[in-house]
Amino acid sequence: MRKDAVVLSLAPVLTLVRLSQMLGGFTRLVRVLPNAPSLVGAGFNPVAFADILPPDARAEIEALLDGLGAHPVVSEETLEAYAILAAMGPTYFWFQWQTLREIAESFGLAPAEADRALRAMLDGAVRTFFDAKLTAEQVLDLVPVKPLAEAEPQIRQAYLDVLPRLHAKLKGA
Repeated sequence: MRKDAVVLSLAPVLTLVRLSQMLGGFTRLVRVLPNAPSLVGAGFNPVAFADILPPDARAEIEALLDGLGAHPVVSEETLEAYAILAAMGPTYFWFQWQTLREIAESFGLAPAEADRALRAMLDGAVRTFFDAKLTAEQVLDLVPVKPLAEAEPQIRQAYLDVLPRLHAKLKGA
């Protein structure tokens, strides 16, 4: 490997220290956690640089990531938390959105109509959650009819059961 090379790791479990050990002490290292929305340039891809990596090498990596979406520089210690939230996060919702799409179509909406409504609802819901200047409790109370209220405790419990265990596994605990 060339001395001026940079090794970019996409593995959420290999720390910079471990990568360096595996590479015989090589230290020009970067860890990135890509997420699937990068496919359409809307990713959130946290990046952690080895301290020794010079600014020009960092700039090259950041330029490489620019077309994928956001790539905030974060501390390596937080990468596993970002893996749970951002890298895997879309999987927590996509199956639900597909189910809503299928149900809407079964109720008579054309696929394009269902997609338009679903996209608008999701955009509005995200903007309301983050931009309405309401507490989370107030946002949750905006719609009086909650058809899935009985299932909410089980859904919440699934998050609480699975995600902390997965985080611990990624951290090597």
